[in-house]
Amino acid sequence: MRLDAFVEKVLTEGQKHKRVLPWRYIDDPYAVLVSEVMLQQTQVSRVLPRWERFLALFPTVDALAAADQATVLEQWQGLGYNRRALALKRCAEICAVEYAGSLPKELDQLLALPGIGSATAAGVRSFAYNLPSVYLETNVRTVFLHELFPDEEGVTDKQLIPLVEQTCPLDDPRTWYYALLDYGAYLKTTVGNASRRSAHYAKQSTFEGSRRQKRAFLVREVLAQPGVTLEQLTSKLATFEQQHARVALTESEVEAILNDLVGEGFFARSENTFQA
Repeated sequence: MRLDAFVEKVLTEGQKHKRVLPWRYIDDPYAVLVSEVMLQQTQVSRVLPRWERFLALFPTVDALAAADQATVLEQWQGLGYNRRALALKRCAEICAVEYAGSLPKELDQLLALPGIGSATAAGVRSFAYNLPSVYLETNVRTVFLHELFPDEEGVTDKQLIPLVEQTCPLDDPRTWYYALLDYGAYLKTTVGNASRRSAHYAKQSTFEGSRRQKRAFLVREVLAQPGVTLEQLTSKLATFEQQHARVALTESEVEAILNDLVGEGFFARSENTFQA
């Protein structure tokens, strides 16, 4: 398919399957960043109420920077991947000091901030500042693979990036990318996820019973009971695991997970107790 025909089809299909979402067509880079971070590996339906509540509590970069970390983590519960909340807060702290409470526009400055990768940086530039960028995420990949690589396996981002760059308009990139996202979401629910044919596709690991689930459980417990002891946490996690017909972890195994969380900055340890 010729690229001009591809662009025309995407715009048509994007309009046909357009989704109305509250973080679209807004000029608040911080609010856009929050949406982009929340939407990483999380469904839109789960993000919608959380985004609005998060912004009500932390409406600006400065507000998030000044917020208590435990409060931020509490508000993130249910979205998964708690380290995203920590990175977002650290990003706000840096922007409060170095950019007077704003987000930078330049790609290299965005990429230097905690938790901001190439797709998130491009999302902020495209959606908040309406600047042309190479925004490549799963729905965008789905459209390009479905339309331009219908029979190929193992398509690399190196093959896609020039096409994404060529098709991104200089005058209104956010409308273009919204069309790609909406068409991609529609394709996933109708003809399947073509992004599985990407060389970079990695199936999300099962959450149930995983170490990630145990980490999330321990974070919730420390937030709920500051000063909780290692023994108490081991017992609480053992009960949770046994309720789900799984073998309980030993105290040393629980301590290893907790030490990882302390090292990542989720909470602090004082002798044998933990608190956010």
